[in-house]
Amino acid sequence: MDKAGAVDINKLQTSEEAEICARMMSGSEPYVTLRRDYEASLKMISDPMREVYVAKSGSELVGFIIVVMKGALIGYIQSICTAAEWRGKGVGSELMDFAEKRILSEAPNVFLMVSSFNNGARRLYERRGYKVVGDLKDFIVSGYSEIIMRKTIGPTADFMKG
Repeated sequence: MDKAGAVDINKLQTSEEAEICARMMSGSEPYVTLRRDYEASLKMISDPMREVYVAKSGSELVGFIIVVMKGALIGYIQSICTAAEWRGKGVGSELMDFAEKRILSEAPNVFLMVSSFNNGARRLYERRGYKVVGDLKDFIVSGYSEIIMRKTIGPTADFMKG
């Protein structure tokens, strides 16, 4: 399948799905450079404070996205990952569309961080309307920044009136 719309996106359901996601994450960039190993990935994916959504094609788990709707940055896309053989087929865009719709139903801002070495992802986020709002030097690993980006539909005070 080479086009968007080919996957179903639902909340993570089982520990087996969590383990597949953790393997996918720990074996791919930018997570390898960020030193997020399998155990750290599984811990993040299994954290009940996070919402994890998986993309499936039939019974095959082909990607996932982690959303945080509590804390300082409500509406934070913490991680997104697509299986290597599914990259470039629209899965990541579908996951982003899903997460943005989920977040913007409750908050006017979507936040994410992109590693300074991950130029392709940064360009994608900029094309999707994200703007740089901060730069955290040596935040996860020495020598690299995490660039904070935001996509907004307006100020929080105006959103809360509606």
